[in-house]
Amino acid sequence: MLTTFLATLNPMLMLFFCIAIGFIARKANLLPDNAGKVMAKLETWIFFPALCFSTMATNCTVASLSTHAANIIFSVFGVALAMVMAVFLARFFAEKSSSDRGVYTYALCFANSGYVGDPVVLAMFGDLALSYYKLFCLPISLVIYTWGVSLLVPKNGKKESFFKQILNPPTVAMLLGIIVGISGIGTHIPVFVGDALTSLRSCMGPVAMLLAGFTIAGYDLKQMLTNKKVYIATFLRLTVLPAIIVAFLFGIKMLANLAFDLNIGNTVLFLAFFATAPALGLNTVVFPEAYGGNPKTGAGMALISHTLCVISIPLMYALMVSIFGPFTV
Repeated sequence: MLTTFLATLNPMLMLFFCIAIGFIARKANLLPDNAGKVMAKLETWIFFPALCFSTMATNCTVASLSTHAANIIFSVFGVALAMVMAVFLARFFAEKSSSDRGVYTYALCFANSGYVGDPVVLAMFGDLALSYYKLFCLPISLVIYTWGVSLLVPKNGKKESFFKQILNPPTVAMLLGIIVGISGIGTHIPVFVGDALTSLRSCMGPVAMLLAGFTIAGYDLKQMLTNKKVYIATFLRLTVLPAIIVAFLFGIKMLANLAFDLNIGNTVLFLAFFATAPALGLNTVVFPEAYGGNPKTGAGMALISHTLCVISIPLMYALMVSIFGPFTV
């Protein structure tokens, strides 16, 4: 458990440090009032698309999809259940006409599987486990970049087709990345382009946290930290929902092993855990801010959930090990 705690602590401290810088920058008037909009636009149009494209171009290849087909199928089942639960539960947190409904739906469906899950898996289990984890997260990323983003873009009373709702820079970048990955074109991309994408995607997390801190500084911090709904949603996000998804996938695994005489191990359950147990992602701040929505709820939930997951992840992982044994790939 100590190893898990230390592996979680370092990325958490980095994220909180960035939040503190953004908070101080606004309180000290070091940045103009429209800095939040500028950072959100950079995230939406440059950093996030770079992340989407490079993730898909690197991991979404014919060979990797074939090798990890079983894990990817389980991931599809998991994210489908997460979507159903999130849509059902979100109605208890916000009215359908409220922009917060989309924020709560996103928060209950998706965890920060990248900027929290990645470093934890890498630090604890190494590069091989991380490659398994990234491929497991492909269906999750696909849903985030399409349906997930559409939840966070304010509708402003307009009725738009689902196609128009999901046609955004991250979705376009993701689709291009899939084409490049499957076709094998990615091996011919110039080195300087690959290096540029790597640099740009690495800005996603820190800038998003700067934006979160900048946004938080614009609201009453006491009021934000005393929002009971945010704590309830955070508790569900960090403990209840991951437990339900892991139990659901365990049931499917047992059924598949019995019905088809397969030998699917518990690795997929741990992959699902690390993809669903981290804190709320940062898109609930980025996209409402970029498109003129209200990022207050998302900022508060990001702050609280990133604090509490430092404790919840080690405890939940210890419980997983006691039930399923150690995680191996």
